[in-house]
Amino acid sequence: MKKSKAVAIILAVLVLTLGIGYMDIWGYDGNGTGNASDIKLGLDLAGGVSITYQVVGEENPSETDMADTIYKLQQRVAGYSTEAQVYQEGSNRIAIEIPGVTDAEEILAQLGRPGALYFISETDSAGNANYSTQTVMNDDGTVGQKTVLNKTIEELMADGSICITGTDVADARAVSQSDNMQNMEYAVSLSLTPEGATKFAEATQRAVTNGYQTIGIYYDGEFKSVPRVNEVIANGSASISGNFTYEEAERLASTIRIGGLSLELEELHSKVVGAQLGIDAINTSLKAGAIGLAVVAAFMIIVYFIPGLASAIALCFYVALIVLLLIGFNDVLTLTLPGIAGIILSIGMAVDANVVVFARIREELGKGDSVESAINTGYAKALSAIIDGNVTTLIAAVVLMILGPANVKGFAQTLALGIVVSMFTALFVTKWLMKAFYALGLRSVAFYGKGKDKKAVDFLSKKGLFIAVSVVVIIAGFVFMGINASGGKGALNYSLDFVGGTATTVDFNESYTLQQLNDTVVPRIEAVTGSNVQVQTVQNSNEVIFKTSTLPSSVRSALEDMLVSEYGVAQTSITTETISSTISDEMKRDTIIAVIVAIICMLIYIRVRFKDIRFGVSSVLALMHDVLVVLAFYAAARVSVSNTFVACMLTIVGYSINATIVIFDRVRENMANAGKTDIVPIVNKSVTQTLSRSIFTSLTTFVMVALLYFFGVSSIKDFALPLMVGIVCGCYSSVCLAGAFWVILSKKFPAREKKA
Repeated sequence: MKKSKAVAIILAVLVLTLGIGYMDIWGYDGNGTGNASDIKLGLDLAGGVSITYQVVGEENPSETDMADTIYKLQQRVAGYSTEAQVYQEGSNRIAIEIPGVTDAEEILAQLGRPGALYFISETDSAGNANYSTQTVMNDDGTVGQKTVLNKTIEELMADGSICITGTDVADARAVSQSDNMQNMEYAVSLSLTPEGATKFAEATQRAVTNGYQTIGIYYDGEFKSVPRVNEVIANGSASISGNFTYEEAERLASTIRIGGLSLELEELHSKVVGAQLGIDAINTSLKAGAIGLAVVAAFMIIVYFIPGLASAIALCFYVALIVLLLIGFNDVLTLTLPGIAGIILSIGMAVDANVVVFARIREELGKGDSVESAINTGYAKALSAIIDGNVTTLIAAVVLMILGPANVKGFAQTLALGIVVSMFTALFVTKWLMKAFYALGLRSVAFYGKGKDKKAVDFLSKKGLFIAVSVVVIIAGFVFMGINASGGKGALNYSLDFVGGTATTVDFNESYTLQQLNDTVVPRIEAVTGSNVQVQTVQNSNEVIFKTSTLPSSVRSALEDMLVSEYGVAQTSITTETISSTISDEMKRDTIIAVIVAIICMLIYIRVRFKDIRFGVSSVLALMHDVLVVLAFYAAARVSVSNTFVACMLTIVGYSINATIVIFDRVRENMANAGKTDIVPIVNKSVTQTLSRSIFTSLTTFVMVALLYFFGVSSIKDFALPLMVGIVCGCYSSVCLAGAFWVILSKKFPAREKKA
């Protein structure tokens, strides 16, 4: 490489990093347009719109209908944000909280009133018209046409004129399609349930037989559309067309989707709520991230010299690019605390890829290679470990994005984005910078460091001790859970997200900031209730919502007395409501299914890449170990198990699998070079060769999370602390257990000899 080209590469990376960083902070026009403030933040970081619905006509609907309605609403509001929350209030209310939006009226207009939806045949069995068109006077004084019912809904139900109801519709979407003249038009695509498909086939058959009649779509007291049936629809899919604009088609699709609920709902009230964690959580996270990035960059330079400098520049480029992409994808990505975890993990993996390469380069220099040759060979030999480690984690992220519930998708999206960008920066940007520095004359081996041949540490001789220690810790965790459960405290310290609780709304006589509430009011409420408190302010009012664990009537009374006596709040300005968990049983089920599918997919990938299923099984055993140890920590330390619990566990799984794959990649390489020999010394050698990588990568990631814990508010601490334990545990399992598991499986289930 010529010096002029080397200078151009370095300048290009620096200019791009500074330019992207400038846009991240000041926007592309220098006035804040398209800057980091445009990143859509979750309820925990920025607040959003809260809407409360009440069931129409029923004070005590069944638990099954409520659960079904909540689950369906959760699926529908996920279109606004993957981090939207839906939960039950009292016996017949449902609350929806949508982050990143501030216009409640617009959301209500788009979401629609969740009422009863009916598809009605044009005539009954006797040929009488079920609905007819009338001339009416519009609000603007013009004359128009309106379709009205000739019978009541009860009469239509009795004579079988209602073909299907909203619960028979699985989904409805606005689509573009070609009409008979091959012109593009907007329509509504319907997907029906199996039962709905059967009923709709019969209804459309009658409509065609009776002369291509219509089927009216009746919702919330009026007809939304009266499409003509042109053919029998027997496959459970239908299309509604009618000279729609896209907005009209989407509005009708939304009406049909929201009408497929088990219960009819009416809006009770809506409001804009503030962040649960507040601006301090964002500021402290940014501060922790900046300091952590500086510490990691300094560490890389001190340990790896010129390669470390190249990686530090590339890491800054990576962070700037990630922020820019979060801004660009703000329509589909909502950044929350779990999302921040995904970014932290991807930063750790970006560092890890560099460490793997640099260790390889030093090994080649130790063998006597030139610096240029060592760089090329180092990247070539490290490529498989980097790809396998990142792809296994990426597989898990993609599966979680597709199959996981809404509260997991945000984490999976940011993790997947981070992995792709980190691989690009590690494999290309860092490499270009290193070659550019070399071309500028930095060619001495002293600038890169020379690896020494290390004596293999006999890790496997202690495998019995390592496994015994892990088993004791895991059993101790279950013992703690049993003791806690028998003492009435619950096996784990479940938060509101899992078990629900009590929401106390207080209309204060003066306005409080979230910081003032956390400093003064929250400690008093925690003292009275003995519960952790989540706080939400309500925009343009003095109302504050305090969410706690379920409070008995005596504690509720004590809390009200304290608020009245110490803050002068009127008794009538305090309302309490029992709320359900925001993580429903269906969401738990979807998470478990997604994780199982992700593990199976990772097993398949490892089997294909390593041609040995025992590597995959050993990796999964190491993952299970990490999850169970961290679970034991949750039980022993009584750390709050909130919606970040799932993200914490998934972060640990992704981090640990990456470290294990790097070690197994070296085992595979050493076995290929050694031929048929005892596998024990090969594993010991492989673990020793990758030991510095395991320690350094864990250390840099640990520093990032530790700073998040040090600077963070209480909710962030509850998330960062177990994550720190998981990072240490992941390093331990990769180094001390994964190889041991593989050796045990290899001896227990030896590979079949290939026939000549």
